[in-house]
This record gives sequence, C-alpha cells and structure tokens, in this order.
Amino acid sequence: MADADPPKKKSDLGVRTVSAAVMLVVAGGALWLGGVVWTAFVCAVALGVLWEWVRLARGGTQHPGERAAFNFGGMLYVGIGAAMLLFLRNPFFSLAPLLTILLAVIGVDVGAYFTGRTLRGPKIAPSISPSKTWSGLLGGVLGATLVLFGAARFWQEGLLSVHPQGNAADGPACFGMQPCWYLTANALPLFVTCLLTGILVAVCAQAGDFFESWMKRRAGVKDSGNFIPGHGGFFDRLDGLLAVLFVLGLMILFQPR
Repeated sequence: MADADPPKKKSDLGVRTVSAAVMLVVAGGALWLGGVVWTAFVCAVALGVLWEWVRLARGGTQHPGERAAFNFGGMLYVGIGAAMLLFLRNPFFSLAPLLTILLAVIGVDVGAYFTGRTLRGPKIAPSISPSKTWSGLLGGVLGATLVLFGAARFWQEGLLSVHPQGNAADGPACFGMQPCWYLTANALPLFVTCLLTGILVAVCAQAGDFFESWMKRRAGVKDSGNFIPGHGGFFDRLDGLLAVLFVLGLMILFQPR
C-alpha cells in the first residue's frame, strides 16, 4: 500500500492492470462461492504470505532464536488474519461485514495514494517507507470513513443486510462484539462513529504496511515475492488488510464478557 509511489512505466502499468483484474476475478469468485472454495482460497493465500514471511525473516535475522521468534509470530499474525476471513464468510452471516472490511481497507489505500500524490508534505517514517506522508494517512482516514458511512447507510436502509436471512427487522446483528455493528438510534451520530472507526482502520492498515516495509528493509529486498506480476508478492498486497484483520481478531478474542 503506497500513497505517493513514483509513476510506473507504461508497460509496467499494463501488467499491473491485468494482474489486478485477474486477482479481482479470482478473489471475488471465491468470495461469492464461499464454502470449500473460499476456505481453499484463503488457506492457499495464507500459505503464500507465510512462505514470504519466512523468507523475509531468514534474510533479516542472523540468530536462529530471533528467526524462530519471527516465524512463530508470523504463524500467529497470518493465522489470525486467515481465521477472520473464514469466520466472517460463513452461513451465519451475509457478505456485508466482510465486504465492508475489504472495501474500507481499499478505501484507505486509494485515499492515501491520491491524497499523498496531490498534497505530499512531511513523511511519516522516511527511513522505513519514503513514500508515506501524513497527508496520505489523512486521505486514508477519509477513504475508510466514506466507505464505512456508505455501508452503514446501506444497512440502515435495508439495501445491504447483515443478517443471515436478510431480514433487518429481526434486530441488530452484533456478532458477539460491543459496540454493536448495527447503529441504533441511541448510538453516536453515524458519521462520527464511521470517522472513529475509519481512523482505527487507516492507522492499522498503515501500520501493517510499515511493518512489512521494515521487514523488507531488514532483508534487503524490494518486494516480499514475485508471484503476482507487477505487484510483487502476496504479503505486498495484503499487508494492510492483514493488520486490520489481526487487530479485529484480537478485539473479538479479548472482548469483555
């Protein structure tokens, strides 16, 4: 995820566009089909990310104990992210919660990219990721907030149900989390709630990007892998989403009873 990357060559942009289209079709098809197909897709991608993680850990560490700790952390990090993708795509939920998370992370990426390229300004951590700016982070917050606001409006209007049977009249669907995803009349104003959530999503996604960039710098590589033409590796594409899913997983695991 980048907010002010240098312009790509024309040929490279073509390859990136084709690769992005293929990824969208494959991932979207698996998400729509669900079941065994979605499970197999998530497991395959998780194994790809973990394999790249191990490569980065091997290149960025010298001591076997440090490498083992990195690899163990990678299994937890990637495992929780994959578990959340499977948890949110099951017969008890509609596609709304998972789609909202995916689109919110995309909103962060798009908002950060265009805002960062337009406004530029001070860098957040140039020694780790020279392209990341504070203006890009603010753009990412705005992108996530708009996505969340639009999704919440859909839920309230009943255009996009969060209920297994598609009946919004049955009451709010909290999925065991507090505060409830469904915004009631007694909740904070809709936009403020979306803004606060958008800040959390943007910060988590940006932190995930910085963490992966830090691992790549330690390993002395530009990309985590080369499986996706024009895009690098799985970890390169999923760094922000993994961080958001990881934090969400921890929030569910350690929520107050």
